[in-house]
Amino acid sequence: MTNSIEYLAIIAARSYKDDLLKLLFEMKCHLVNVIYAKGSVKSGYFKDMLGLVPEEKKVMITCIATGDVAGKVLEQLISKFHFDKPNTGIAYTIPVDKLSV
Repeated sequence: MTNSIEYLAIIAARSYKDDLLKLLFEMKCHLVNVIYAKGSVKSGYFKDMLGLVPEEKKVMITCIATGDVAGKVLEQLISKFHFDKPNTGIAYTIPVDKLSV
């Protein structure tokens, strides 16, 4: 997928914002956009079901990257930011050619 163009979305705690932006700029991602958000899950429900406490203040960062770069970013999110652990963050990609207008 080296020639593909991917839309990359990352949702994480606001405290990660600066480090995530630094990573994206170092990896040469394009059209980086930052949106502040608030988590919508009730902490009581989360606590009862999974034993987790959600953080209310979130940031959603989106950008465009090649398939190779997007893959490397996802790897870094796991190794540096521990996105493979509960309650840390969510990231996904969508091939740009699959987006509709």
